[in-house]
Amino acid sequence: MTPGRLLLGIRDDRPLTYREHVDVHGPSPRGGAALIDAVAAAGLRGRGGASFPTAIKLRAVAGRRRPIVVVNAAEGEPLSAKDRTLIRLAPHLVLDGALAAAAAVGARHVVVAVRDDGSGAVEAARAAVAERRGARDLVVAAVPATYLAGEETALIRHLGGGPLAPTVVPPRPAERGLRGRPTLVQNAETLAHVALIARHGARWYREAGTDADPGTTLVTVSGAVARPGVHEIALGERLDAVLARAGGPRDQLRAVLVGGYHGTFLTEEQLTAATLDDGRLRAHGATLAAGVIVALGASACPVTEAASVIGWLAAQSAGQCGPCRNGLPAIADQLARVRAGRADPDALALLRRWARQLPGRGACRLPDGAVRFLDSVLRAFEPELADHERHGPCASCNRPGVIPVVPYAPRNVAA
Repeated sequence: MTPGRLLLGIRDDRPLTYREHVDVHGPSPRGGAALIDAVAAAGLRGRGGASFPTAIKLRAVAGRRRPIVVVNAAEGEPLSAKDRTLIRLAPHLVLDGALAAAAAVGARHVVVAVRDDGSGAVEAARAAVAERRGARDLVVAAVPATYLAGEETALIRHLGGGPLAPTVVPPRPAERGLRGRPTLVQNAETLAHVALIARHGARWYREAGTDADPGTTLVTVSGAVARPGVHEIALGERLDAVLARAGGPRDQLRAVLVGGYHGTFLTEEQLTAATLDDGRLRAHGATLAAGVIVALGASACPVTEAASVIGWLAAQSAGQCGPCRNGLPAIADQLARVRAGRADPDALALLRRWARQLPGRGACRLPDGAVRFLDSVLRAFEPELADHERHGPCASCNRPGVIPVVPYAPRNVAA
């Protein structure tokens, strides 16, 4: 774990107490209307995956009647550990940001939604809230460890006692959210940055990163690296330098997945030119999203990895709209058939066509993200896909996967 701004002063064995937190960062900051202007000047964008300007979300809620703030630490991206790391080791920085944001938008209620995965994050959040009695109405809610728990409309619906399923917008959460009230939903890491901007100002925040993508961010590095874990980096840092910070590759690299299950594979030729900021990643068809970086070594089978990821995403669907109910299972089955060497003759052409047809049609971004990942696989691993299509599983197919998922059981392929 690399220390920096967000991870400054943390311990590996337990969360910082409130007193220790104040010793490291100083007294808790005050919110107010000026904070929204400071966040805008800092150029902070959300760290939950969508990279939406934080100040715009704050302004959308500010001034509305009886708003609520929801801290989204559900971390639906399976390969990300940054938010649970913050909650588990530096919970008061997240609470500082949540309370400052609440003061800025006029909210008296804050709900901290934490992924209940046995990591200790839920317990750390509750202990931190217990140290702050009387600050504001702070409640910790443990939420399921599933993809949809991180989708903001599904999270709001679940927190309100409904099913864990997205809702169609509009109305947006800022207009009508939890308990029918205007709701600001912000990622845990985003709010930790808000806490630092409230303390140190926009100019300080911009001392790291690039002009277009200022500040630092947390990334979760895994796969074929010597020291996987959560690292704090300046936006715009070179991808190969970040891999070196994680101990360097422990296998010859075949590709690197940037952005997680909704991300993009960068091939070996792209690695030396890639920097970790959305402005420059766009040139490679990629985005940093939730800050996930997975090194795929030459000993791993990219077709098996891809089939497992797409299968997992298909299984996460709420099943309430056509692209998720029909499209994703069809893609997962076809990719599993390619992997097994039992695909239809035009399987890859069919997958490419579906990749063009699905985006923009779902109630949430699950199909869009899955198709982005699929399109990346089709471009980066065309020779491997064609070889599996003709000859079936390769020698690497039965090795332990780099990308940890529950194995997918396709409907139309024999075991």
